[in-house]
Amino acid sequence: MMTNTIDNSIASDAKTQERQIANPVAAWHRHRGLKGALFSLPFFALFLFSFILPFLYALWESLFVLKYSSLGLDGPHPRFAGLTQYVRAFQDAAFWNGMGRVALFTCVATPLIMAFAAVEALLLDAAKRAAKKAYRFLLLVPYMVPTIVSTLVWVYLYSPDIGPLKRFFALLGFTVDFFSPQLLWVSMANLLLWVNIGFNMLIMYGSLTAIDPSLYESARIDGASELRIAWSIKLPMIRGTLLLTGLLSMIGMLQLFDQPLLFRSASPQTVTANFTPIMTIYNYTFSAGGDYNYAAALSVVLALVIAAISAVVYGVTNRKGK
Repeated sequence: MMTNTIDNSIASDAKTQERQIANPVAAWHRHRGLKGALFSLPFFALFLFSFILPFLYALWESLFVLKYSSLGLDGPHPRFAGLTQYVRAFQDAAFWNGMGRVALFTCVATPLIMAFAAVEALLLDAAKRAAKKAYRFLLLVPYMVPTIVSTLVWVYLYSPDIGPLKRFFALLGFTVDFFSPQLLWVSMANLLLWVNIGFNMLIMYGSLTAIDPSLYESARIDGASELRIAWSIKLPMIRGTLLLTGLLSMIGMLQLFDQPLLFRSASPQTVTANFTPIMTIYNYTFSAGGDYNYAAALSVVLALVIAAISAVVYGVTNRKGK
């Protein structure tokens, strides 16, 4: 009995010591987690006030319609209408035509942006150290130019009256109208490639610098060429970054607004008022007697469409990678 009592006492003391050791460790982990949450708090606060609350406000506004009194003398009053605005949105041919137009453009332009950005990132990663900083800065300059300014520059370059590009092609015997229905999307794609490649390149290059160089040395010892290393090691290792930049580019393309709006000033017969979904929303919001509630409904629909497409693309690409 005495032996059992001593053994139980020893076991109890050992458990107590384990708890005393575990408690400070658990407290330290909780403290570290709290510090990490505090670091992320500014992001979540900004995300809440910049995205979540505006989306909820648009969702609320979309449930109302403006109605006039019997005489119409005291102005319109908002009245709850349920899903009436969404029924109207799904029947809006102009909005969905713009959505299809931009979706098709996204399917063509996004792979081009990703391909050019990946090539630039690989070339930059293979360059000598002295040249990397200079080329990285030069390739990023177009992204640092404000969107309005870069669009105005290219509208000037495309101008049939004063732009140099038309004269250049005329010297070669070609008559080119960059604002024609046949070349409009090509002109806009060239502009977007020029603006967006540098940003995506920089993110990809940052991921490439995080790869262990010993992998490259092992591949070279096995006789792999630089092209083989880039295709079989570098690109697979930054697959997550490629997916992220591809999604960001796709979301940006689906929200085209600045470029078509300025192109419309140069070619109103080609770029219509409802050329893209955002332009349609803009017109309903700021046209005479703006229909804010219907514009809010269209905004919610566009946000849900973009979220659904992003989820599908992300799910499909992740499934392929497994």
